[in-house]
Amino acid sequence: MLPSVDHLPLTADLEARLVADFPQRTLKIDGGRQALRECGSGPAIVLLHGIGSGAASWLQVAQQLAPGARVIAWDAPGYGDSTPLEDSSPKAAAYAQRLLQLLDGLHIEHCVLVGHSLGALTAVAFARLYANRVSRLVLISPARGYGDPSRSQQRQEVRTKRLRSLEQVGIQGNAEQRSAHMVSAKASPQALAWVRWNMARLNPDGYRQAIELLCGDDLLRHTPLSMPCEVHCGQDDGITPPEGCLPLAKALGASFSLIPDAGHASPIEQPLVVAGRLAFAIKESLTGRTL
Repeated sequence: MLPSVDHLPLTADLEARLVADFPQRTLKIDGGRQALRECGSGPAIVLLHGIGSGAASWLQVAQQLAPGARVIAWDAPGYGDSTPLEDSSPKAAAYAQRLLQLLDGLHIEHCVLVGHSLGALTAVAFARLYANRVSRLVLISPARGYGDPSRSQQRQEVRTKRLRSLEQVGIQGNAEQRSAHMVSAKASPQALAWVRWNMARLNPDGYRQAIELLCGDDLLRHTPLSMPCEVHCGQDDGITPPEGCLPLAKALGASFSLIPDAGHASPIEQPLVVAGRLAFAIKESLTGRTL
């Protein structure tokens, strides 16, 4: 068995930089609190993590973007110190409503919105519901979800598998067993350790809600979109592989590109490349708009 994530020396430097460079704070919202990490100044870019991660996963991307942007990464409802949603089986619109509260609380009128993996479902739902708040949408290895009736068999299998795994091995066991699947074979030991570190800090209740979101909603239900959209996918992504992401990009009318030498957790495995793509998205979002 792998050593406890809390004792992996490879994460010590990242943990220290997390506190110094990408500190956490919480906002009071209706019914509870919303946790986020923030750094930098300039045009706002908002980062939404995937089902097995958290705001801290964006650390190295945020460090690169901070000199030219106000970088905000949330801990989704039920993750970190964020209050879970009331509905035990929430849809993306409920997560989008919480995101609206966050942006209002931070006085952000426009942003580049970035969704990684399951975070893409919330990002697309938000962009559809509150189009005037999103100048550009970026999806990284987007998870479509299994809410479409044609995916009912897959939905049942995924839901059963994830809930059973949570019951049998727990959050820590999931982190130890699943983290290697999130990166490519070329991933550095530190990248793998950081994926595990983030996965090991999930809250069971928030994770259960996210499983219901994954299984009960469909990204394509929240289209069409009115703002520019781009899709990126790790070249070696085995979770949401390129051959699955490309049709999503086409359905969204979005551009599509691969991230070399990266699996599913590309913001951790290739943070410089991902930050470069996002810096370009910020620049493009400012074209023709006066801040």
